Amino acid sequence: MSVKIKPITDHESYKVNEHTIFKDGLGNWNCKNDLSNKERQAFNQYESIVIKNPRFKKHTTATYKG
Repeated sequence: MSVKIKPITDHESYKVNEHTIFKDGLGNWNCKNDLSNKERQAFNQYESIVIKNPRFKKHTTATYKG
């Protein structure tokens, strides 16, 4: 299964497959539906590589395979 992550609003909300994940007022990432382990791992990797990297001006769509 591949996981596709698409930015909706940089640093605020992202589409992980068909689930929307967003940052709440406390700075935690939340999703109305539970993510699978693979989706959660892919998003954590995307967060550490893309979201927390100040060199990325515009966040891009990423696909994780595995």
